This record gives sequence, C-alpha cells and structure tokens, in this order.
Amino acid sequence: MPDANDSSPPVGVTRRGFFKGIGVGTVTTGLVSAVRPIAEAAAKPAGVAGPGEIPVTLKVNGRTRRLKLEPRVTLLDALRNRLELTGAKKVCDRGTCGACTVLVDGQPVYSCSMLAIEAEGRSITTVEGLGSPERLHPVQKAFVRHDAQQCGFCTPGFVVACAALLKQHPKPGAEQIRFGLGGNLCRCGTYAGIMDVLTEATRKEGGA
Repeated sequence: MPDANDSSPPVGVTRRGFFKGIGVGTVTTGLVSAVRPIAEAAAKPAGVAGPGEIPVTLKVNGRTRRLKLEPRVTLLDALRNRLELTGAKKVCDRGTCGACTVLVDGQPVYSCSMLAIEAEGRSITTVEGLGSPERLHPVQKAFVRHDAQQCGFCTPGFVVACAALLKQHPKPGAEQIRFGLGGNLCRCGTYAGIMDVLTEATRKEGGA
C-alpha cells in the first residue's frame, strides 16, 4: 500500500490497468484465434453446396425429375412440395413413425431423414410408384381386402414397408415381420389387419 505522505504521481500503469490490459489482449487474441479457422474454412468452398438453390436430379418412380432445391431440403419435402407426390406423409418429421417411408434402391428409408441431394443417382420408389388405382400392387389390394387402415396417415408407409419386406422375405416369419415393420407406427392400432395382409401374402407363391 503506498505511503500516505508519498504525493509523487504514479509511474507507468497501475496494477488494475495492467491486468485489464492483459484481459483485453487475451480476449482479443482468443477471438482472433477462434475466428481465423472459420474465415479460412469460408475461403475454401470446395465441396460446399448452397446455401441457395442448386440443381438436383432425382429418379422417382422410373422418371428423371430435375429440380432446383436448397441443400437443406429433405427428400420428403422435395417429393411432396415440388413433385406433388403426397403419398408419403409428413407426420412426426423426426424419423420415428415411418409414415414417410419410401424405397431408395429397393431399401425402405425415412424420407424425412434423408436430404434430397443424398438421393441423387439412386432409384426412389414412392407408394404411387408401387401401383395405381387402376392397377394396384398386391400389397395395396390386400390392405383394402383386410381393411388394414383407418385414418390412413400411416398406411402409405406401411404399404411400402410391407412391399420391401415381402421382396426380401417372400414368406416372412414373426421375427422378420417384427424387424421389417418395427420402424412403422399405427396410432389407430390396425396391426391385426396388417398381419392379415402379410399372412395372405405368405400363402401366395413368391409372396407379393
């Protein structure tokens, strides 16, 4: 503590000023260190798409469709909002209910959890591509016969998932059914009707 009788003016900087200066300098250095990699990354756009719309070509139900989409657009939104293929339903939008199930290269996927740009160069089949009102897919016919739907929101996803299951396992066992349809939920509880659909399919040579 300085002597009370010492009236000479302080020399240099005070301790408080010194530490404040260190603090500002440290923060500034930290900010520069943190911002530099971000700036460097921004200066290297190789492999970066967007954020605006970019050309995207999708092969859907056997047709080549050319779109302009932001890279963040999901396959589900591209199908529903740009191509007017509204069979796949947007229900949970979190990849948990299966109402948006489509086939990508023959495999069932949640289209709400896949970006449209990820589906480029791959074969996409929606419920509309399985069959038409004039020529229903065998699974679609079985759903009608066994009244395996109520509100209908989950139905397209179940139809697609059942078709994929029967393609892989023409006569699926109980464990295969549980595994193949475990990602699809029916809030109306039409599971008994859906099981009747699969039971009928197993009686037919080669399934559906």
